[in-house]
Amino acid sequence: MADAIPITRHPVPQARADQIRAAVRAAEQLGDSRLARPEDAPGLFALFSEPKVNAPIYSLPRPLTEESVRAFIEDHLAQREQGEGLLFVRDPGDGQVMGYSDIQVWPQWAAGEIAGGLHPSLHSRGTGTQGAAHTFTWMFEALHLDLLCETASLQNVITQRMLDGMGFHRMGEVTSTRPDGSTRASLVWEMTAAEWHRLRAGPESP
Repeated sequence: MADAIPITRHPVPQARADQIRAAVRAAEQLGDSRLARPEDAPGLFALFSEPKVNAPIYSLPRPLTEESVRAFIEDHLAQREQGEGLLFVRDPGDGQVMGYSDIQVWPQWAAGEIAGGLHPSLHSRGTGTQGAAHTFTWMFEALHLDLLCETASLQNVITQRMLDGMGFHRMGEVTSTRPDGSTRASLVWEMTAAEWHRLRAGPESP
């Protein structure tokens, strides 16, 4: 992970941080996705094994095996109990995981980050941007966050364009550390809840 994010850090009162942790612990559903369970390891491993899914994401388990994916799921369940992380899977019910959302939360700063991916069969349908917008709104509202911080590799032009197009602010570059200790350069964007809701509301009527 990148210890340098979020860039903006405004400490919140302990009661507010506790509220955020409680919201994380209570979360069970994100749109059409549910909390990941250890038994999802085979399906999630198959999704992570898709080059178009794993190439842009630095936070996936490495080496990538079914066992490491199961540990990844169990770690996120522990993070949920601490009020600091969530892992959702998009499961149509046939055992094939079609997408995932990995949420990290910093309750002390009322901030969060999300990584995720869709099965290649769902790419180029416009669902990625639409789903990201829904998720950002959910994180602000359901988890009571004030700030979202997002990263993308220097080569991940698709995500860069999406975040720029949504109005996120470029905050510079950090070094992200993968689970195996290797590193990559990541661009950083941030967006406040107030800015997000103002942009989504559109221009005021005359």
